[in-house]
Amino acid sequence: MTKRKKRKPSNNKISNLTNTILSILKKDRNQTFNYKQIAAKLGVNDASSRNQIIKKLQQLKAKQEIEEVDRGKFKAIVTTQYYTGRVDMASRGSGYIISDDFEDDVYISSNNMNKALHGDEVEFYAYKRRNRGKLEGEVTNIIKRAKSEYVGVIQIHDKKNFAFVVVDGTKMYKDIFVPINKINKAEDGDKVLVSLEDWPENADSPHGRVLKVLGKPGEHNTEIHSILAEYGLPLEFPHEVEEFANKIDTSITKKEIDKRRDMRNDLTFTIDPKDAKDFDDALSFKVLDDGLYEIGIHIADVSHYLQEGTILDDEAYERATSVYLVDRVVPMLPEILSNGACSLRPHEEKYTFSAVFKMNDKAEIKDQWFGRTVTYSDARFAYEEAQAIIESKSNSIPQEVSLTGKPYQTDKAIADAVLKMDELAKIMRRKRMSTGAISFDKVEVKFDLDEAANPVGVFFKTSKDANKLIEEFMLLANRKVSEFIGKQKKTFIYRVHDEPNDSKLAALQNVVGRFGYKLDFKDRKSVASSLNNLLKDVHGKKEQNLVDTLTIRTMSKAEYTTHNIGHYGLAFDYYSHFTSPIRRYPDVIAHRLLQHYLDGGASVSEDIYEDKCNHSSNMEYLATKAERDSIKYMQIRFMEDHKNENFVGVISGVTDWGIYIEIISNKCEGMVSVRDMKDDHYAFDEDHYALIGKNSKIMYQLGDEVVVKVKNTDLVKKHLDFTLIGKHE
Repeated sequence: MTKRKKRKPSNNKISNLTNTILSILKKDRNQTFNYKQIAAKLGVNDASSRNQIIKKLQQLKAKQEIEEVDRGKFKAIVTTQYYTGRVDMASRGSGYIISDDFEDDVYISSNNMNKALHGDEVEFYAYKRRNRGKLEGEVTNIIKRAKSEYVGVIQIHDKKNFAFVVVDGTKMYKDIFVPINKINKAEDGDKVLVSLEDWPENADSPHGRVLKVLGKPGEHNTEIHSILAEYGLPLEFPHEVEEFANKIDTSITKKEIDKRRDMRNDLTFTIDPKDAKDFDDALSFKVLDDGLYEIGIHIADVSHYLQEGTILDDEAYERATSVYLVDRVVPMLPEILSNGACSLRPHEEKYTFSAVFKMNDKAEIKDQWFGRTVTYSDARFAYEEAQAIIESKSNSIPQEVSLTGKPYQTDKAIADAVLKMDELAKIMRRKRMSTGAISFDKVEVKFDLDEAANPVGVFFKTSKDANKLIEEFMLLANRKVSEFIGKQKKTFIYRVHDEPNDSKLAALQNVVGRFGYKLDFKDRKSVASSLNNLLKDVHGKKEQNLVDTLTIRTMSKAEYTTHNIGHYGLAFDYYSHFTSPIRRYPDVIAHRLLQHYLDGGASVSEDIYEDKCNHSSNMEYLATKAERDSIKYMQIRFMEDHKNENFVGVISGVTDWGIYIEIISNKCEGMVSVRDMKDDHYAFDEDHYALIGKNSKIMYQLGDEVVVKVKNTDLVKKHLDFTLIGKHE
């Protein structure tokens, strides 16, 4: 009988134990840990490992690197100062932290990122880099993930027991591991929405679950749904919300009319885009006996139907805005309200919330009134029809702009009202510009789509007198409502816009200087007037879109807040959003607060409303990104069908890896890689915003006109590559 060998005790030394223990204690530095908890974190449970941990804890305590708070319970001694900030990911897993505590962004190398992802709110400490003395940091804790859902393409492993989702975009540096039982019937190569569930301590990749299969990459609906999913924007209303909306009583009752100012007999009309389905606003016009004009700005009374505390209101708040993609609108409210009950359709009585002004011929306001009304719209115009009235100074609507497709004559009283209001709007606009407002008439890119949503043409939407007429009266209502409440020093939801910062203005001067333009930054007023002159001077020129875009980028972002600092771009001391409650939740809040104060209510909690403001600003930001992505996607689809054509473009950006070019005829932007410029070796000249050929000395500079051809289109990455043909003569 063989003698049984005695089992030797395990003496496996745990490597790097000091740092591991310190890391565990520092990560949760407000908690205490005993040796068993640390062993569990390390995944060890043999006697040798436990002894090593116990011994190491005593050594670290003796060195005063940790403290024993209770018997056998240890905590890190924190001597480092910790900060908070937001991660801005660069390529290959490194990035920067943007923090209010530092003027410059703090660099974080990939091995110090510690599982933080783009946009996350993190805690970190900072130190000086030895070689260059610049700040570097290490993430010590993830306070809040920026997002938990990602869009990407699933790759199912050959053995079919797991998969990885390769996330769209360059900001996600890890693929997401998905166990085979969590792929939700996805097939290899599908585009999916995946939820981040966990990132185990020793795992290289985060673990997730497929929430939804979006379709095959490159297909139209897949890509549009992917854009919405990427920003967490909904596609459809939950069934119970639709059902709730459909049961709302939308009838106009005598009981409700009796509570309101009855303005159904006042001449009232709407002017909107020709394809609009929801009419937020209407204007009424009346000549008074004393020579003044009574002008009503009537806004759909959404808050009458959208009652606080209902599932419909919760859904509208969560959405906070309608999203306008190239081929569809994702509305904030179900259709029965947005296109039905709330929409100020012609020849229908509607509940409205109104700002009514008495004005003289100089557009001076002599009296104002705010409150709930009932109105009746006498007519509906497209912008083009109203423009025809303004240009011809008559009531004739020609066939080419008529909504009916036939020429017709509108009521003379309406035409006269349009003409008088156009005069008043122009006076208001001039006053606004003279007090330092900035005039952004940025060209909007629009697509002609066929029935299958294929782009068959591109056109540009510009703002004419009819658009500006509506804009001025909406600005008036927004300004006067917020001023009315602001002067009472009561909590309100403002739309604010800070001044541009000096470094952004200096960068703009650098760029526009290449085109021969000069800016004056002496004071606030000279900044505004020189920006206006710049925008006027570039109008209609090849560099217009580039300069418009860069000028907008120098501006601070407008946002919602209860803390009023005024609106720099509009040169208003008070400004709010009041005129589009069908598509913006902040306007609904403004209506509710105005009514509350008209009823004599006390000032509401600033903190509660500041949270609502932050949510609304965040959702607006996501919607804007989705809208931009959908335009970029459609531009690339359009260019796919024009691969063999030469295009003239303007160099809109220069980097050491290539030049960005915006095509003049359709505003599509793509890139020529420096690797593909084979006729010479091109070097980046930062001072001149140019790539310069080493031998030929050929210079491709910001603002130059060049000829390009489409090299490659990538619908999934929304990327367009050009081949450079040469300079445009």
